[in-house]
Amino acid sequence: MAGRQLYLYSLLSFFCVGLLMVEMVSGTRGPHIGVHISSQFSASGVNQIPMEDVSIQVGSRHQCRDVCGLNVSDRCPFIRTTPDCRSEGGYLNYLEGVFCYFPPDLLPLAVTLYAFWLLYLFLILGVTAAKFFCPNLSAISTVLKLSHNVAGVTFLAFGNGAPDIFSALVAFSDPRTAGLAFGALFGAGVLVTTVVAGGIAILRPFTAASRPFLRDIIFYMVAVFLTFTALYLGRVTLPWALGYLGLYVFYVITVVLCTWIYRWQRRRSLVYSMPGTPEMLSDSEEEPVSSNSYDYSEEYRPLLFYQETTAQILAHALNPLDYRKWRSKSVSWRALKVFKLPVEFLLLLTVPVVDPDKEDGNWKRPLNCLHLVTSPLVLVLTLQSGAYGVYEIGGLLPVWAVVVIAGTAVAAVTFFATSNSEPPRLHWLFAFLGFLTSALWINAAATEVVNILQTLGVVFRLSNTVLGLTLLAWGNSIGDAFSDFTLARQGYPRMAFSACFGGIILNLLVGVGLGCLLQISRSPTAEVKLEPDGLLVWVLAGALGLSLVCSLVSVPLQCFQLSRVYGFCLLLFYGSFLVVALLTEFGVIHLKSV
Repeated sequence: MAGRQLYLYSLLSFFCVGLLMVEMVSGTRGPHIGVHISSQFSASGVNQIPMEDVSIQVGSRHQCRDVCGLNVSDRCPFIRTTPDCRSEGGYLNYLEGVFCYFPPDLLPLAVTLYAFWLLYLFLILGVTAAKFFCPNLSAISTVLKLSHNVAGVTFLAFGNGAPDIFSALVAFSDPRTAGLAFGALFGAGVLVTTVVAGGIAILRPFTAASRPFLRDIIFYMVAVFLTFTALYLGRVTLPWALGYLGLYVFYVITVVLCTWIYRWQRRRSLVYSMPGTPEMLSDSEEEPVSSNSYDYSEEYRPLLFYQETTAQILAHALNPLDYRKWRSKSVSWRALKVFKLPVEFLLLLTVPVVDPDKEDGNWKRPLNCLHLVTSPLVLVLTLQSGAYGVYEIGGLLPVWAVVVIAGTAVAAVTFFATSNSEPPRLHWLFAFLGFLTSALWINAAATEVVNILQTLGVVFRLSNTVLGLTLLAWGNSIGDAFSDFTLARQGYPRMAFSACFGGIILNLLVGVGLGCLLQISRSPTAEVKLEPDGLLVWVLAGALGLSLVCSLVSVPLQCFQLSRVYGFCLLLFYGSFLVVALLTEFGVIHLKSV
């Protein structure tokens, strides 16, 4: 699995460098090819630029993508003075880095470094979501005593889709990058419903659960239709944004009711059925998972009781490397682990994780006390890219210094009021602190991802939509794809297939609904105006709708038995869609002007 991830990461970097070579050999493209850009706005998406900024852009007629057509000596001043080239968030100015600090001859080197940094950001997103965000959400659902079904379609689904959702929220926050959100959400939808679903059917042909499949695909088709209609109308109003979130709440309620009805029918059939009567397994939403309560770490525990010191507890808790696991893994796994180690160490240092399955709830007294200082510090340094953290209170102390002083005081009290062996009664509060801190880490990484993709769009003269449906969709979906493939190989293809649709429903409804709602809250017009990236957005929406309709018709016709032939057909569909999308982006396929 690690080898495949490294292989896909390499493909992404070569994709970026290859595009740059094509751009340098073929010369600059004319402005008539690619995305349609409004005369008033720099890029398609959410139209909410203040009037004074609009007048500046209309008067200058400058768009950031024009920089590649200028003389080398004029590019850096253009980047620094053009409003369209300014980033609204993030810690690094990638456009200025490419055109001001790298000479033109080293442009391929700059793009290669950006490509590898982009891959590392995807790695940060995956590690943070899998090892810190999701476990804390699971602990919160346990604290709130939620059922497995409710937790699965709310907290855990949100944890699995965190990179996609936060990327969409960040993209919607800037009118120039809103096309990334639609491209990524629609692109991930096409990718998951074709490549991932098809791969599962190829690896392990199976019989899909009929009712959950029909329920999920119908809800997803409704969500796609809502988005298609919003793009056609060119705006999202407050009731429309709330409708997205309301539809997701209705979906959660439907899942809970369907599960309750299924269990009631199953109990009733068990009561009235004779021995040997087949049970209602065809429509089951739950698949038996082999439970193995044996903990393999038990064999490494010492026979004699040994009391660790506080310093030893802290050192072990901050060590992200399991030496026994390291010796037994492959070379590719070790190589990927080396890249993960700095990220995991930083996250262990700043994000508490509560594990209800452990006797002590993963209570590490010295580290958790340290988290009371580091976690709030991360919160203030990641909100608005650190703008709040460096603000000086009364012109004396910055906010981050006050947070460190207050956190140190709370940590000292907690340290002397607790013990190493027993967690405190309020230990569950660390789950909420860890959830918030990991969410802001994900948001910070997603902001950098969006800014890098915007920079690559300027360099390669690509629309935000095509970057969203390729690089952003691929990067955010790699982890989920391999997780689903692993489940299929282990004998649970139905579970993996159900996860395909459950996650993308949440990503689309919450990503668009919450993203537009946040923009509406900052807009005086109480609506978000949308400008699609020309024909490409409609190609993307049409391909997603067509794939869903084909699955809705073909799967019942196969009596819900998904074969390898069906899987290969889905892969062929995605390949055809990708070819059409790229041909549309480069102007080969276009609408004739009247």
